[in-house]
Amino acid sequence: MKFDLLPKKKIGKIFATIGFIFFPLLAAFYVVSIYSNNLISEGMSLFILMGAVLSFLMLVTGTIFVKTGTDRVKRFKMPIRIALSVFAVLWAAGGYSVLCILYYPGTQFKDWLITTAMTTMNHQYLATWFYDEYDVNMVLANNTVVESGEDTNPDLINFTTPDFNQTTYKNEFEREILTKDEGNDLYKIIDIKRSNFKGKLAVIYDPSKVKLGVSKGSGSTLDNSYGQYITTIASRYNAVLATNAGGFYDPDWNSTGGVPHGVVISEGKLIANNKRANGSGGIVGFNKDNKLILARMSAREALNAGIRDAVDFGPFLIVNGKSSFINGNGGWGDAPRTAIGQRADGIVLLLVIDGRQTGSVGADMNDLTEVMLDYGAINAANMDGGTSTAMELNGEIISNPRNGNFKALTRPVPNAWIVVK
Repeated sequence: MKFDLLPKKKIGKIFATIGFIFFPLLAAFYVVSIYSNNLISEGMSLFILMGAVLSFLMLVTGTIFVKTGTDRVKRFKMPIRIALSVFAVLWAAGGYSVLCILYYPGTQFKDWLITTAMTTMNHQYLATWFYDEYDVNMVLANNTVVESGEDTNPDLINFTTPDFNQTTYKNEFEREILTKDEGNDLYKIIDIKRSNFKGKLAVIYDPSKVKLGVSKGSGSTLDNSYGQYITTIASRYNAVLATNAGGFYDPDWNSTGGVPHGVVISEGKLIANNKRANGSGGIVGFNKDNKLILARMSAREALNAGIRDAVDFGPFLIVNGKSSFINGNGGWGDAPRTAIGQRADGIVLLLVIDGRQTGSVGADMNDLTEVMLDYGAINAANMDGGTSTAMELNGEIISNPRNGNFKALTRPVPNAWIVVK
């Protein structure tokens, strides 16, 4: 095809094309550089601004040249013209839509991105690239869990024998809890399916069977300690079911998971008394009466109170039937989550939510609280999440874990909630 164009027309089309391609791109990068210099330095930001201005001038000049130049070109066929027009609209609209999502006031995306990214091991850059330290800290400060400040009242737990033969239930959740699997009096696994996440809920009918298993290599220093997979921990205790429990010291997110945070008690013995993970939560564990206790107490106080198995983590989601006040999404974002709770009749709930995948992005603190309340928990607490989150049944992982690189992997942990026969 021969194009018979005057130079002015040719130059106009070249200028307009270059300006159209580069102006939205450079303008977007410049806006990002205004909000954070972690991705783009201040010096580079100046060059990007100059490039954006130049590309805009080329776009305007090119458009004028095209309009005023003599046009003796064979026009493109209609389908090609339509395709080019659609591409042009999508290119410009796409770039500016991303900017609106990232920075337009009042959107929830900013809170979601920052809180979700900052709780991951490997992807905090997704927040720090686009927002400066001030913005990140402000979002985290505005998305928090405000606990009631109460400790659990054990008297609210009254062990009763559930009526598994009833035909009328107050809601669907009660029906799921109180309809046992035939031939299994110890536990039941319920599939959790909500709009943005999926998971598993283990219902344990006998709370005395819920223990805390610890890694064989659990210790107080990184040099001589190591965690184990929950399948290994479960095997050591001949447990039929297990989920991850407390958090652990993890500098640079590459430790072996052997140094647990805070207080760890197993079978009435103090396993660890290390630095706590954060300011929320506290002792989460069972006393000798098999009642789940959530309380702020020292290791000595916990032992004196008859705590038999416990970790130190949080936040507390529900205490004495009252849910914590959650600002925004609670500051933890959407991620794989683990939680433990107990109903007033003594039944224990172990919840694992899958995350970091198309069919289940993960849960925040609101989601965990809602599920626990739905199934009747009067006390419940968040456990360690992310890559640690997993549920094991008879030696096999039955949840769908994801690590920080979105691979179907979990990691060694210092302890796990286990269910023994």
